[in-house]
Amino acid sequence: MSPHVAIVTDSTAYLPPRAIERHGITAVPLTVVLGDRALEEGTEISARSLAQALQKRHSVTTSRPSPDMFAAAYRAAAGAGATGIVSLHLSAEISGTYDAAVLAAKDAPVPVRVVDTGTVAMALGFCALAAAGVAEGGGTLDEAVAAAEKRSAGTSAYFYVDTLDYLRRGGRIGATQALLGSALAVKPLLTLSDGRIDLLEKVRTASKAIARLEEIVVERAGSGAVDVAVHHLAAQERAATLAERLRERVPGLVELHVSEVGAVIGAHTGPGLLGAVISPR
Repeated sequence: MSPHVAIVTDSTAYLPPRAIERHGITAVPLTVVLGDRALEEGTEISARSLAQALQKRHSVTTSRPSPDMFAAAYRAAAGAGATGIVSLHLSAEISGTYDAAVLAAKDAPVPVRVVDTGTVAMALGFCALAAAGVAEGGGTLDEAVAAAEKRSAGTSAYFYVDTLDYLRRGGRIGATQALLGSALAVKPLLTLSDGRIDLLEKVRTASKAIARLEEIVVERAGSGAVDVAVHHLAAQERAATLAERLRERVPGLVELHVSEVGAVIGAHTGPGLLGAVISPR
């Protein structure tokens, strides 16, 4: 086995299965707790099942992976010949996943660099792909980390939700922000800023909010080479329409991914989520 740098991330990266397979990326699953059942994201609960549970107002919470799960992933990578591991995870401001990975890394059989990307969804996924590209080219552990951090710094994420209630219940947005979002039936546009979810703009209607989301993506993408991801939860038509518009309007578009978010992010946003990730190359 030739020496190589392995890439580990978590299930909230929402990478396409073909990309995970092609690049040999390991995605450690977070857990969704539905009633009294703990279910692994991606294998034991689907986004559709999660959306149905939320619509029926069932109790839904989420949980980070255990350090033991990361330890097992690190051992497996080392056993497959890895001489170093880059472990890339969603923002530590919204999950304890990073902390669990740091604990596991202390006893790993090879050096592990754990990175808080400050992002989530395909904003995290693009970081993992950047690190994987460097690793596949024979890059060092430090070079793979640098590529991921550079991609993270340039990537932005914006999203629309029908209501801020789910984010408020999960403690991912403050009660004051949630109150502002619900006042006068305002529809919120949000962004990730310093790893936290912040209220970006308040728009009067859902259609105007989605149109504004499109404008923000086009402005942020500019004319250079850029990858874009469109995410949704139980809003496939909205996502398809936005994706088609962006294909027409983003001149430097290289890759466009369209996918439904998994159960973990869906539990905190609720059905109707429409989001976009812009990641310059």
